Amino acid sequence: MDSRQLLAQLFPHGHEVTIADDFISGTATLDGQGISVIGTSSHTPIGVEIALAQARAVLATVRDYPQRPILLLVDTQGQRLRHRDEMLGINSYMAHLGKCLELARQSDHKIIALVYDQALSGGFVTSGMMADACYALPGATIRVMGLPAMARITKVAEEKLTALALHNPVFAPGPKNYERMGGVQAIWNGDLAQCLRDALLQADPRDQRSELGQQRGGRRKSQQVIDAVMLQAAQTAQVE
Repeated sequence: MDSRQLLAQLFPHGHEVTIADDFISGTATLDGQGISVIGTSSHTPIGVEIALAQARAVLATVRDYPQRPILLLVDTQGQRLRHRDEMLGINSYMAHLGKCLELARQSDHKIIALVYDQALSGGFVTSGMMADACYALPGATIRVMGLPAMARITKVAEEKLTALALHNPVFAPGPKNYERMGGVQAIWNGDLAQCLRDALLQADPRDQRSELGQQRGGRRKSQQVIDAVMLQAAQTAQVE
């Protein structure tokens, strides 16, 4: 969906959100409540400039609008693969964005992310995956790593990974598979303004993704590992 069409559906009574050089920023109102809107459009790659722009917008919200909700609109092909960005340390810029979002969460800002087109690799990890809850539209494309790249990294034949992806959501792209794994809270259909309204009411700063993944059958061991680690930590603390 085009970003301007999306904004019109999310905020049918109007908004003050602008799109400049594929960077989305501004303010909108839903049921009389102000919302900071931050994101990207046109599958833009996340380079140092746009990572800083998003981080700056998050910090401005924390400074100027205490506890105002933040809506992250995600459409990115991932981090920008240029020598200049790598030499400048693009990983640090993206980590900075993630830290700013965590600061906002600790400052009692509700953070909702919506993948409305593409969400790939590091650009998704440091935006949508940093929200209290990440949602997606049905036609969105979501993947952290494509199967050909995964085959090169893991040295597992692409044909085998393709076969695994038919039954295991960990290997498969798409919003439905990420919903099964708990990475996507839900897929939005119908009235997007109402979907956003419901998401803000249900927002919870606790990370529930592993628990959801276990309930939905997409990640069967993650929550068990977390529980075992927490139990061991508690037992160690008692001994000390």
